[in-house]
Amino acid sequence: MTIELNAELRADQGKGASRRLRHTDKLPAIVYGSGKDAVNLMLTQREVRAHMKNEALYSSVLSLKYDGKSEQVILRDIQHHPYKVDIMHMDFQRVDANKKLHMHVPLHFINEDKSPGVKLEGGIVSHVVIEVEIECLPKDIPEFIEVDVSGLHTNHAIHLSELKLPAGVEIRALKHGADHDSAVVSIHPPKQAAEETPAVAAEAEAAPAAAAPAPADKK
Repeated sequence: MTIELNAELRADQGKGASRRLRHTDKLPAIVYGSGKDAVNLMLTQREVRAHMKNEALYSSVLSLKYDGKSEQVILRDIQHHPYKVDIMHMDFQRVDANKKLHMHVPLHFINEDKSPGVKLEGGIVSHVVIEVEIECLPKDIPEFIEVDVSGLHTNHAIHLSELKLPAGVEIRALKHGADHDSAVVSIHPPKQAAEETPAVAAEAEAAPAAAAPAPADKK
């Protein structure tokens, strides 16, 4: 089910205008891309907060309604207040059904308790990364990618190249060569629960790009 967000056109700009918006339960936003002019918008804090716990808000195509029309967009950036529940600003990028885009999607780890490393060897599961950057057409964006840990032993890891991806989806890090095939999850013996094995630690340090969000390309 597509998440729908309702917005209004915003004429006033600047810090003062944004502050006044937030005092009326509104928040400033912008939508850009697909060769069209950027448009300044305002959304309702309450409506956006209602979707915050939905993972799909961050990793799927959204329907943004404003000015009597609806545009297909993805959420590119969201700025939170440092200590309040308020959202400070949101950036949306229009999507073109015929052009590939890149975005981060979460990893869902399953069957950890069934893995021999945990069930038989008493190991501890370590999630090296919790999301990956993918590239695909908008219609192929997965809400998440499952990582089945059921066959993993202690002192072993599952790497990016071993993930089962939906059709049409690529992991961007792997396009840069085998050196970027970092581990995403591993199992350590109990005595090593507080630290990674040397091999997995080296992989995680050598390929941090798999976990760090890339700057968005504003088109």
